[in-house]
Amino acid sequence: MGRQKERNIMLRRLVGSGDKIGLFALPFIVIGLGLNIWKPNWFSVGGPTDLLKIISIIILIPGIIIWAWSVILILMKIPQKQLITTGPYALVKHPLYTGVAFLVLPWFGFLCNSWLGMVVGGAFYVGRLLFAPEEERKLSSEFRVEWEKYIKKVIILWL
Repeated sequence: MGRQKERNIMLRRLVGSGDKIGLFALPFIVIGLGLNIWKPNWFSVGGPTDLLKIISIIILIPGIIIWAWSVILILMKIPQKQLITTGPYALVKHPLYTGVAFLVLPWFGFLCNSWLGMVVGGAFYVGRLLFAPEEERKLSSEFRVEWEKYIKKVIILWL
């Protein structure tokens, strides 16, 4: 196998369903940003208030930590062809996708005085629901028994 083909396979493994999820969310991002620039009052959360800022920061910080932790685990384990079952992956099967959708995008949006983060986060999560099952089938096929043990231990399997 050629060196470039090996790199492409490794990149594909690292990205998982992220490219498909990102492409799914892209129209929401582009249209939402356009509308937010054109009619910012449509997306305004009203300031945000001091309370909303505090809540946003309280939720955003763990969201960023979960996202970064997930990325680090992916970069460490996937090149070694290891199934990730620890850290945030012990809580949910797709902490990177789920964390960004629920803990990062909406709350960052609120800090920027916009509901757009909720819309894009929702689109991101719907994309995860649509495209992550294909990733799971590949993982199940590759890791078989280890995958079956893992999904029995995930704390929030449905998320």
